Amino acid sequence: MSWEFRRVSVRVPATSANLGPGFDSLGLALSRHDDITLEVTGSGLEIEVTGEGAEVADRGEDHLIVKVVRRTFELLDELSGSPVGQPPGLRLSCVNRIPHSRGLGSSSAAIVAGLTAARALHPAGALLDEAAALALATEIEGHPDNVAPCLAGGLTIAWTTPAGPRMVRLDLDAEVVVFVPEQRLDTERARGLLPAVVPHADAAANAGRAALLIAALTGRLDADVLLDATEDRLHQEYRAPAMPESAELVARLRAAGVPAVISGAGPTVLAFTTRSARDSIGAKVGNGWHKHPLTVDADGVCVRPDGS
Repeated sequence: MSWEFRRVSVRVPATSANLGPGFDSLGLALSRHDDITLEVTGSGLEIEVTGEGAEVADRGEDHLIVKVVRRTFELLDELSGSPVGQPPGLRLSCVNRIPHSRGLGSSSAAIVAGLTAARALHPAGALLDEAAALALATEIEGHPDNVAPCLAGGLTIAWTTPAGPRMVRLDLDAEVVVFVPEQRLDTERARGLLPAVVPHADAAANAGRAALLIAALTGRLDADVLLDATEDRLHQEYRAPAMPESAELVARLRAAGVPAVISGAGPTVLAFTTRSARDSIGAKVGNGWHKHPLTVDADGVCVRPDGS
């Protein structure tokens, strides 16, 4: 085996994790995307970033996508038994539309995009199956709730076992609106606000609500139960001090009957809605938020091997 001088293009969706009660387990792929192109070259490393994250284009080998690509190449060399080593050079081009540090899975998108592009370029890429891709993405990200829908699309339920992470994918036809603030919130800071233990009653309530949410989102119950189904007691209240405006918006929307939640670790707010209700919801939000009506991305990460 040897390297070929070619390129691949990858499109990867934004994601929203938790969806209220599904802490670290539920994830939804959304119709906002980053596009990357990765090319094997004769030497060196070139990185070009347009849009979100342009300020980190000069990180070189410390750029997240580059680190993921290198790690994937190493793993594929191990799996193949006939290593080709790192390619002589790489050119990475990113067009980023997913807001960074806002709870819409930008780091998972970068991880999945890099992993997928590396699989497509490496001569032994086929050896990394879907289960192994989920395991590697989870190892890098730390938890599977965002990488799962990023890989598979739709609505995913992810969990971990002694043998590694697993997921199931469910089809979902739904519309949401995300309200993105200007300020960012580091995911690790948000996780640091969570308590080591929670009351048994709160854990039990979330388990029931998470089950109800799956039934509601997959069409097994009337949509009007979504408000109850998106109730959370495990993470949103504890994180509220780090994003008071987002917490206040969620409370205000829910008081008006809108199933609203914090997206991922925040501070973006996600509301389940219908096309006819979008304007009325937007009127309740006010200024200071970027409003993005989105649908569910059914495909997850997509590769165009010809580099188009």
